[in-house]
Amino acid sequence: MSDDGTRRPPAAGPTGGTAWSGSEGARAFAAVEAATDWLLGYPFVLRALSRRIRPGAVLVDYGCGPGTVADHAARVLGARVIGVDTSPEMLALARAPETAVAEFHLVEDGRTVGLADGCADAVMCSHVLASLPDEEAVLSVFTEVRRLLRPGDPFVLLSTDPDCGGRAYASLRIGGPGTAHAPGDPLTVRLLRTDGSWQEVRNHAWPVTLLPALLERAGFRDVVQERPTVEEAQDVADPDLAGSRPWTAERERPPLVVTTSLAA
Repeated sequence: MSDDGTRRPPAAGPTGGTAWSGSEGARAFAAVEAATDWLLGYPFVLRALSRRIRPGAVLVDYGCGPGTVADHAARVLGARVIGVDTSPEMLALARAPETAVAEFHLVEDGRTVGLADGCADAVMCSHVLASLPDEEAVLSVFTEVRRLLRPGDPFVLLSTDPDCGGRAYASLRIGGPGTAHAPGDPLTVRLLRTDGSWQEVRNHAWPVTLLPALLERAGFRDVVQERPTVEEAQDVADPDLAGSRPWTAERERPPLVVTTSLAA
């Protein structure tokens, strides 16, 4: 822990893992509060999916982590949600007895084990890009997501805008003020934990304006981006959460972008 009370993340492992690597990293990720995400991110991802899929549809959560969002999606959408992740430790946490998620699969060498081509009706992916160091890695993820979808099926991606640095968001701090980032640049993000401390994470910056072109290269079309606002969240997010604080920074510059596309 640093002098300012920030918890330092576990060090990257020999294979180049992120701050969430290993059992300790998985537990740290599960303890992140994510209030800003639950206001301006996940509800809008689920709204976009609800417009495209029906109850009972197969929805893959690519990079499901400890399964919290996947479980919520299964309950809200009535979908058959399949969680996939590159981390066995994350999947171990996600396999809680009470989860509504249908099944979990490991991603190995860029391919999801046990899932056939075109097996999904939709895929969602939240904050995975921040762990990817270069364009090749981003395209690899998008290509695997495209493999899981049939033509015309939706892919909904949630990402943080790295250009929103220096603002005191309710549950995150992104880099420093006025800092420009090239694709894949190292980026320090601080995340509020449920115990009130802050977790410092080494991420990579992916400007949201680059995503449409990368998606098109990976076999997607009809890319649309939206930046949800606090005002819009009053009708989408949990009312208790929306009324729990002023959301000053979120009102000034909403930090999250939802990108929706269709498999070509």
